[in-house]
Amino acid sequence: MLSKKQNLIETITPGGKPDRFVDQYEALGIVATTPFAVPWCEPGGPEVKNGWGVTQKWIEGTPGQFPLHDDAHLVCKDIEHWKDDVHAPDLSKYTAADWEPAIKEAEQYDGNDVFISAMQAPGIFEQCHYLTEIKRCMMYFVTNPDDMHELIKYITDWELQLAEQWCTYVKPEGLFHHDDWGTQMSTFLSPDMFAEFYLEPYKQVYGYYKDHGVKLVVHHSDCYAATLVPYMIEMGIDIWQGGQSTDDFPALIKEYGGKISFMAGIDDAIVDKPDWDEQHVREVTRQAINECAPVADKHFFIPCLTHGLGFSIFDGVYATISDEIAKMSKEMF
Repeated sequence: MLSKKQNLIETITPGGKPDRFVDQYEALGIVATTPFAVPWCEPGGPEVKNGWGVTQKWIEGTPGQFPLHDDAHLVCKDIEHWKDDVHAPDLSKYTAADWEPAIKEAEQYDGNDVFISAMQAPGIFEQCHYLTEIKRCMMYFVTNPDDMHELIKYITDWELQLAEQWCTYVKPEGLFHHDDWGTQMSTFLSPDMFAEFYLEPYKQVYGYYKDHGVKLVVHHSDCYAATLVPYMIEMGIDIWQGGQSTDDFPALIKEYGGKISFMAGIDDAIVDKPDWDEQHVREVTRQAINECAPVADKHFFIPCLTHGLGFSIFDGVYATISDEIAKMSKEMF
């Protein structure tokens, strides 16, 4: 029986020989600790301000924590003066001692069994609208493109400094990077505009990780982003995690399998909800596997909840999906 890590490699490699389906996040040992990290919000709990000055809150009944953008909390109120308001966490002050908690977290994983993976969230696009508010951010791409390019470069340069510290102190083999690029139905930016603002920055960031020991880049974006897949490939993404059923994964696997793999197919909105039903979750999981697995003989597809980490909002959903994946592995391998 292959290790979790080796089975993932065989699944995403043309001509590979996996011996079962990869079970969601099982092959990723995600390390989220950094010297500047703040506690995650608790559902219904107090607000939390991060190192960028962004205040977030997890409103009970919603799928996660979100930034607050009223006048009292918005970091950047005017993009033309973003340099006055936006201040990234100072990474220059951190040493190996400051990274020791992250190193210890990484040591909890067996690197022979899983990809020990650095985690970065939010990504470059999300950081832009966390700082400026989503509607204003969308307008700024049109009204103030030069300012947006400058802000994106500032964020990118900071991510490159962070990548240097990850690779120096923790030495991960994988990267799990969050950045949501659309809704369930469309991308936030047209493909051309997306490429204009974000293609080169991401090529820099992912290129740095790949040049410094990272072998696997997994990008989370739980949205419709099928039109951005060619850019994902150019960026160096190995696995796109989180795509919605609206992305038409069978078609994507057929067109792009071998250049990129897809880790999703089971929409949170359909199964991860207060009134979730076990039989329905199993049926949705089975349907996703039956539609996607045969396209490339069980390659380039990892059945997974679209959620951006290895758990579900409602207890039992994630475990039920994993159990059904195990049953399908016995049937199809």
